[in-house]
Amino acid sequence: MEKIGVFVCHCGTNIAGTVDVAKVAEELGKVNGVVYSTNYTYMCSSAGQKMIEDKIHELGLTGVVLCSCSPRMHEKTFRSCAERAGLNPYKVEVANIREQCSWVMKDMADATEKAIALGKAAIAKTILDTPLIEGETPMTKRALVIGGGIAGITAALDIADAGFPVDIVEKDYTVGGKMAKLDKTFPTLDCASCIVTPKMTEVSQNANIRILSYSEVSRVSGYIGNFEVDIKRHPRYVDEDKCTGCGACIEKCPNKKVPNSFNLNLNTRKAIDIPFAQAVPKVAAISADYCLHMKGLKNGKDNVCGFCEKACAAGAIDFSQKETTLTEKYGAIIVATGYNPISLEKFDEYAYSQSPDVVSSLEFERLCNASGPTNGHLLRPSDGKEPKNIVFVQCVGSRCSADSTKGHEYCSKICCMYTAKHAILTRDHYPDTNITVFYIDVRTPGKNFDEFYRRAVEQYGVHYIKGQVGKVTPLSDGTLDVQGSDLILNKQVHIKADMVVLAASIEADKSARPLATMLTTSMDNNDFFLEAHAKLRPVESPTAGIFLAGCCQGPKDIPETVAQSSGAAAKAICLLVKDKLKNNPCTANPNENMCNGCGQCANVCPYGAISYVDKDFRGPNRTTITRHVSQVNTAMCHGCGACTVACPSGAMDLLGFSNKQILAEVDSVL
Repeated sequence: MEKIGVFVCHCGTNIAGTVDVAKVAEELGKVNGVVYSTNYTYMCSSAGQKMIEDKIHELGLTGVVLCSCSPRMHEKTFRSCAERAGLNPYKVEVANIREQCSWVMKDMADATEKAIALGKAAIAKTILDTPLIEGETPMTKRALVIGGGIAGITAALDIADAGFPVDIVEKDYTVGGKMAKLDKTFPTLDCASCIVTPKMTEVSQNANIRILSYSEVSRVSGYIGNFEVDIKRHPRYVDEDKCTGCGACIEKCPNKKVPNSFNLNLNTRKAIDIPFAQAVPKVAAISADYCLHMKGLKNGKDNVCGFCEKACAAGAIDFSQKETTLTEKYGAIIVATGYNPISLEKFDEYAYSQSPDVVSSLEFERLCNASGPTNGHLLRPSDGKEPKNIVFVQCVGSRCSADSTKGHEYCSKICCMYTAKHAILTRDHYPDTNITVFYIDVRTPGKNFDEFYRRAVEQYGVHYIKGQVGKVTPLSDGTLDVQGSDLILNKQVHIKADMVVLAASIEADKSARPLATMLTTSMDNNDFFLEAHAKLRPVESPTAGIFLAGCCQGPKDIPETVAQSSGAAAKAICLLVKDKLKNNPCTANPNENMCNGCGQCANVCPYGAISYVDKDFRGPNRTTITRHVSQVNTAMCHGCGACTVACPSGAMDLLGFSNKQILAEVDSVL
């Protein structure tokens, strides 16, 4: 016979101010199976927990019901308390009479009546609870970081410094990400390369870190502690182990007309090249589509060009390289895929596709950079002259209406600040340049951000106009007519500009959506990775063992990205230090005899925890019947219950939340 103990919490006046806790305890004490019922000011306190432990010992309680706050707050506390007293922790139930009664109801009589009903439901479930044992899975003590920008670099270094091996998978030829392309950072105007390149070097020299550049994740299977990942390594036609980065091959290459993607195609490079001087790994790569020798091989000729191969003293050139796939196991995965600026071609009103002097903010950044296409001299792409009048347009693709087909509703967070930075740097180097900024609102919420913006206005004389640009028109004299509105003066304005800079919205990287599918993790409507809880678990994904760092989760500046990356690394380290992981026993439990193999449960499972196997069953007249039945990987199952609802035959049930238990709860309140 069950012996249930009921403990009603006052939660100070949070509950007791609206619910008659004494009456709740009295009424629940009359329910069959309840041998003890009381109320106390704070059940979560040390004294409250000792009361529970003492009564478990004294009365031999077989189950405990807490009428208190949300189980998300203290269910773990009370289960640990019961476990210390020798009671299976899964024989503890929490009735939420704070969030569901006292905080949402004003009438004490009604709130009390509802609290009693919720308590009865919890008792009914507890009577049917069965002791559950947490399972264990081994931990692979290795981490994978997907993305080699400042977020991925920070996370990898933190994990490696804790003593665990890390692989960084980077889709480009070098790590460094967008930060490696910047000139200065706001609001301190530090040299971006001076910050990120030492970190890049540190990554390359850390014995616990392996950089897999020009690679991408192609398949992910498994679960927390035991992920199996296929990494596709694209051929760069240069042996990374042999190449010394001397540049002799680049000097000899005759093809100088390859678009330079590192400089956002603002200039050209050789068909074999190193992205930039501080690249990591500092290894040359051949662009097969532009290489004369590779084109010759496609046409059956192996004697075309080949100057790079002849110039390489190390013998690193390898035209026979093929795409390969590397399969590795990892205990934790950190996603740091970063962002991309929105494509500006679709914004016809700004003439981005019509005039080379209409540039994106990142392109402007490269024009200002000493290692950029103009060696740091701000020159118009069309004629190489210094611009005298520059117009900056804010929120291009950001803060759009809900029905916009071009942009996004969200604010990109960093545009106001980097525009102020660009304006300050331009006025600092070219004091005679006139700068106008069209803005919707200036948003400067970070540390020293507002002071930085005011400095642009007050010290550098940058002219800010509250209003939007309606159209940019290229003129016959090579200038640009910018038509906009001034909402403060309530008038239309025309500005003749030499250059227009568009603050492009931040978007999730194009690799994010397919990667999320492989990781079986969630994304929001804008293709940013969704966190497990916006406030309490901001660096964790809903899929256990997968963590988020940087702009893959949403727009962020560099300090925020670095902070989140270290947080994600810390969470990963907390897993990697364990030899075994305990699994929540409240998982899906299929009845093979009832399963008809329809596949509905696997279709709705958001974690990929359900698969199907062919199994032999005894049929009539001693025959054997092979049936297609479901099986659950309990290490991957989160106990969400979606499969139990989808199962048409009733074969799928949830341990700890069985259909029988749920119906018992419903019956108790009817």
